[in-house]
Amino acid sequence: MDALNRFAHVKLVIIDDNDTTRAMLRSILRSEGIEVVAEARDGAGGLALVKKHQPNVVCLDVMMPDMSGIEVLNQLKQEFPEVRVIMVTGSTDRDTVQAAIEGGASGYLVKPFNAGKVVGALDLVLGRKPS
Repeated sequence: MDALNRFAHVKLVIIDDNDTTRAMLRSILRSEGIEVVAEARDGAGGLALVKKHQPNVVCLDVMMPDMSGIEVLNQLKQEFPEVRVIMVTGSTDRDTVQAAIEGGASGYLVKPFNAGKVVGALDLVLGRKPS
């Protein structure tokens, strides 16, 4: 299956306070044929966009001002249990990883990342074998 129809049905929201990270993710995801339907730089804005756009997947930063990614994750999974959440972080400390897993995260993407890691994380959360 080629890249453009492989992820054709995927609608994704990016929630990350870092402009560069959002731009990199957007570029990689769009090059894979994924529809990035919205982006937010904070948790409250991200939750509102998820409610509005009903994505299949959310890329969610762990460390953000006001509301942590773990807090956003917990609210997301309460309101939208079917949404797949990929945590995006520079931190691999055990407590953060455990909190994300317990909160219902479907995957983890560690910064710095590249296209291969992003696609691999998507394959994993969507239950596909990497190509």
